[in-house]
Amino acid sequence: MANRLSKLNTLLKDGQMSNTAVAIASVVVVLMLVIGLPKPMIDTFMILNLAISVAILLTVIYTPKASTFTSFPRVILLVTLFGLGINISSTRLILTATGMAAQSDMVKAFAGIVTGGNNIIIGIVIFIILIVVQVVVITKGATRISEVAARFSLDSMNTKMFAVDSELNSGSITEEEARARKKEIQRDSDFYSAMDGASKFVSGNVKAGIFITLINLIGGFAVGMLMNKMSFSDALNNYSILTIGDGLLSQMPSLMLSFATGLIVTGSSSDEPVGEQLKKQFSASGNVYIIVGVALIIMGVVFRGGTQFLLIPIGILACYFGYKMLGNHKAAAVQKKQAEEKAIAAKREQTQNPDDVSPVVPLYTLSLELGLGLIPLVDKEKGAELIDRIIHIRREAAIDLGLVVPGIHIVDNMLLDPNEYSFKIRGIEAGRSIVRMGHYMCMNTGSVTKEMSGERTQDPAFGMPAIWLPEDKRAEAEKNGYAVVDPPTIIATHITEIIRDHAYEILGRQEVSSIINKLKETKSVVVDEVLNTEKFTYGEIENVLKNLLREKVSIRNMEVILETLANYGKVTHNQWALTEKVREALGAQICLQYADMDKKLRVVQLSQQWAEKILENRVDPQDGSEPFVAFNAQDGRHWIKSVSDTIAAVQSRNFQPIILCPAEVRQLVYSSTAREMKLVVLSIQEVLAAGSNVSLEPVGEINA
Repeated sequence: MANRLSKLNTLLKDGQMSNTAVAIASVVVVLMLVIGLPKPMIDTFMILNLAISVAILLTVIYTPKASTFTSFPRVILLVTLFGLGINISSTRLILTATGMAAQSDMVKAFAGIVTGGNNIIIGIVIFIILIVVQVVVITKGATRISEVAARFSLDSMNTKMFAVDSELNSGSITEEEARARKKEIQRDSDFYSAMDGASKFVSGNVKAGIFITLINLIGGFAVGMLMNKMSFSDALNNYSILTIGDGLLSQMPSLMLSFATGLIVTGSSSDEPVGEQLKKQFSASGNVYIIVGVALIIMGVVFRGGTQFLLIPIGILACYFGYKMLGNHKAAAVQKKQAEEKAIAAKREQTQNPDDVSPVVPLYTLSLELGLGLIPLVDKEKGAELIDRIIHIRREAAIDLGLVVPGIHIVDNMLLDPNEYSFKIRGIEAGRSIVRMGHYMCMNTGSVTKEMSGERTQDPAFGMPAIWLPEDKRAEAEKNGYAVVDPPTIIATHITEIIRDHAYEILGRQEVSSIINKLKETKSVVVDEVLNTEKFTYGEIENVLKNLLREKVSIRNMEVILETLANYGKVTHNQWALTEKVREALGAQICLQYADMDKKLRVVQLSQQWAEKILENRVDPQDGSEPFVAFNAQDGRHWIKSVSDTIAAVQSRNFQPIILCPAEVRQLVYSSTAREMKLVVLSIQEVLAAGSNVSLEPVGEINA
């Protein structure tokens, strides 16, 4: 006995009992369609069907959001089949039982209530009205709404998913919040899709109920007159009453189920139950009830025949209710104003107390300051074009550099020119320019067929010469071959280039920690080896990543970067040596970044004489800072001139300047030329690591 109780407790704890009960109930419902039931069981099931329908209706009313009732489509199927099983069983009893005493007590009770004793005509009329209301009004409306809701839910799912991604990229929500919202969107879509099909069960149930009712009536006449030898009037009286009672008993649960379906598919996305929504929305203004009350009083004065004794009192009550509501709203407004004044006073008092000032004033990592004339670019009522572009900037940076750019804080700055903007990194200005609202920046990229006159300017992102043209000349400029760019795109492109150039300044220890913690979820072994076995600090990892970003090398492949640090951590923790090893490991990625469409790298080779001279003059600071080349003045000028002349010759052939040199001097070549010119410097080992992914084509040589 104890073992049985223990097993029962285990089933209850594991939740298996409820699953077993549903499985048994499903089998019983199916069997009811073919197996006859005794009269007491039919009455019990009818009562149970009514109770379940009421419970479902009330559950829908108290459910805050429709899609949270995820089991509703399955419940509709089970309850519909259960009701049909009862209906078939009661039909079998009506046709087989002899005499009214053997018939269902529930059927006779419902028939007696509706027919008012034995008035069959009243019962038939009420039954027909009930069927019409259910078929024409409730079921048809619920079915149509389900179809529309399912279509719009599926059509809008991608847009909603994109909106969540946009908020995630802008930094306004976390990844956990984004996953939760996407899950909710998917749940809504699945629910309304299922409801589209489930509503067909409801409408089908109504039609089946009508058909079964007709069968009851026709079959009852046949059985009563042919088998039970009853007269036509007796058969009509008995079987009409039984048919009406059985029809009402089957249609009442079906009506409540249709009503519940209509309620749930017409529900909004609010998290409040329908009662709270009605209370809030119908108490928005007391003027509504005052106007209604006055209208009723006027109708009571105008109309005759005793209606004034109902209209005037109800109108007075409506006016009183509206008056009280206006008073409550006024009191609430006063309380809200007093609370706001107290909050402002408390804040003012706090700001005047020097002890309450935080010792750390928060500084935004990235901020965009706009002149007053550029505010429309971020105004949601006017499209907020710039905000959409910034969302794309953060996504592109994540894909291009592997760096999750923090949210960009946008503020207005009255100290700026109305058409001016300033982009800052950790409070330091990294870029500033002016755009003309209502104008387009038009650039000659070499395909202009007819020159146009306009205000001369310069593209802030790439420094190309351009002109400003008003909006009405845009079509003409495009026709003449100009590259036409609108103000939001100008600012967005400028910010993109600033972020690419200053990505290493954006990266900090907190960002490194977030990257590593995310990688640890799937690559815990390499993370553990780097942090615990080789004892790398976040600062050391940050230095290597910054060195990569400084030369625009993507850090997206963090697994390879950390594996390389783990491999060479036993040898050195020097950031410059480790950076070169990581670059070699990422050789294919780096080389393909600069190869052309044919995967060909056109490079300028460094002569052996210069490589040896650079190594001879190498200086490694004792504090671990960046190594540099200590040329004397003459050699320094000669070095820069040799590089400049060779690069100029290459650029004249429209080739990107890429210097190829031994790994030992790669970092020194880059650091010694970074101030004077923007060059890409690759090591021979990086190209070898790329293997057959790229091919080399020398286009020049830097000679001593």
